[in-house]
Amino acid sequence: MFPRSVESGVEQVNQTFEIAIDPVEASSQSEALVGIDEVQKSLNRSRASVYRYTNTDPRNLNPPFNPRKLNPEYRSDQKDPLLFHPNEVARFAKDVLRIKEVTVEVLNSPSTATQQMLGAILDELKVIRSHLEAMEDAPSDLVAARREREERPAA
Repeated sequence: MFPRSVESGVEQVNQTFEIAIDPVEASSQSEALVGIDEVQKSLNRSRASVYRYTNTDPRNLNPPFNPRKLNPEYRSDQKDPLLFHPNEVARFAKDVLRIKEVTVEVLNSPSTATQQMLGAILDELKVIRSHLEAMEDAPSDLVAARREREERPAA
């Protein structure tokens, strides 16, 4: 009676989804929030459709959580850009768009001059600490050391 099976009408989504976060950008932004461009690239959707998915309301700056929408982070001003937590984007892709494989990945960036300087400072502090720990002659109590100097006869 039916030439096709009932299951043939059901579409299976076998896309992979990745959000890549640069640690340098992550340190500059709180908790590595991603902008609308990164969401667009990771969901492989147009900018207009990402805005359509987003939980926004012109009358309410921060609408309540909507499980069927992509919920942006808290904004203090209407002019602030829409930022999304990577876990929220992954939840939306998995639960609403039905993308099977969802991966949130943190990418390592090449070391910057600041990271190299901090590494050098850390190495120097380790050397200083080892020298301080190696000093056996150093008095453990400053008050005792002062008394020692006062009790010595003057030359």
